Amino acid sequence: MAIRRALVAVLLLFATVACGGTPKEAAPAGETAGFPATAGSVTLARAPQRIVVLGPSLTEMLFAIGAGKQVVAVDGSSTFPSQAPRTGFSAYQPNAEAIAAERPDLVVLSNDLNNVVAQLGQLKIPVYHAPPAAAIGDSYTQLTDLGKLTGHSPGAAETVRRMKDGLAKVLADVPQRRLTYYYELDQTRYSATSRTFVGSLLKELGLDNIADPADADGSRGGYPQLSEEFVIHANPDLVLLADTKCCGQNAETVRARPGWNTVTAVRRNQIVALDDDIASRWGPRVVELVRAVADGAAKARG
Repeated sequence: MAIRRALVAVLLLFATVACGGTPKEAAPAGETAGFPATAGSVTLARAPQRIVVLGPSLTEMLFAIGAGKQVVAVDGSSTFPSQAPRTGFSAYQPNAEAIAAERPDLVVLSNDLNNVVAQLGQLKIPVYHAPPAAAIGDSYTQLTDLGKLTGHSPGAAETVRRMKDGLAKVLADVPQRRLTYYYELDQTRYSATSRTFVGSLLKELGLDNIADPADADGSRGGYPQLSEEFVIHANPDLVLLADTKCCGQNAETVRARPGWNTVTAVRRNQIVALDDDIASRWGPRVVELVRAVADGAAKARG
């Protein structure tokens, strides 16, 4: 639960080869094709071979594009894929000295906490800072950047293509009838509005977020804490649980909550249990998240 609350706290602050023509010349000895490479504020002379990652979404991205073998250490929350070299590193309490001990030639992180970017800069360690995505386009940009920096641009382009195709397929089958939903981040009823990464994706499914009025001015960063009365009064058609693994929430625990038996989603058994990890990340598996919600919405629509 402590880890989950840390996540909520952070939330408050998702080779193109030319046909024909003359073949490209081989890269000179000691250099790699495509380098020097620049993405964001980082320029690398050669492909990195010792990458340290602090951020589960970024770990998933690097492995998806084919750069997994270059990753030597990831934070303890990077649970996917299983072969990722997990350590005791924390993305929320980064330690520059511990990171430097891994002798990285690139550090990829999602949050600049503890002023870690500046500290690593003083140690002459290149850092690619990829903050939490606000929209799906940010995910595509980060994948493309990571492809450039690791020498896996073709893999990045293919990953982006698969994501776009997967989302397009799900969205193509969305019925016209709109539904309302409550998205639960934890048992204290923190939620995510349409201003957030996940909220922007679910809006495309023809779903209206009951939490939007609770943060109409954006002062809560898109992650307001709702009251029991607020949720019950809003009477959502769907309840989406992104706290199944962390907090043991499921359809049965929701039905047992005092007063929730009057909520449409509960009465009609329209409660969708999501995978916490997938629901809190903006990597390639967002397609699975959207598909799971779309399936739940389809059943609700009948």
